[in-house]
Amino acid sequence: MSRCLTDLNCRSNFSVKSITEYMLPGTKEAFYLHMDGKTPQLIIRPAFEIFSGEFTSLAGVHAKYDYYHSAEMTRFPKRLHKSLTETHYGLAFSFDSIDAAQQFIERLSAIVKGA
Repeated sequence: MSRCLTDLNCRSNFSVKSITEYMLPGTKEAFYLHMDGKTPQLIIRPAFEIFSGEFTSLAGVHAKYDYYHSAEMTRFPKRLHKSLTETHYGLAFSFDSIDAAQQFIERLSAIVKGA
C-alpha cells in the first residue's frame, strides 16, 4: 500500500506506530494510512463523509461504519471517544486490491481539487 501511494505521488510526512501521514499530490490535504496486520486502511477527514457513498460505489472499496480514532492523526478534528479527553478521528476505508486504493485516491484528489 505504501508503494502504491508513493507511485501516485502522495508524499509521506511522518510515521508513528502503525499510522503514516500522507498528503495528496498537489494539495495540502492530509490523510492517514493505518497498517494493522494485513489489512491496510486509509483514513480521511470526517468532512468527506458526504462523499462516503461515492467512495463505496468504487469496486473493492469498503467503508468502516464507525469513526477511526487515533491521537497520531493530528491534522484531523477531535471528539470525545471512550475517554475523558478528545481524540482525533476520521473515516476509515479498506480495499480489496491496490487498484481499488488507486481509484479511491484519484477520486479523493478530484473532490479536493473541485473536479
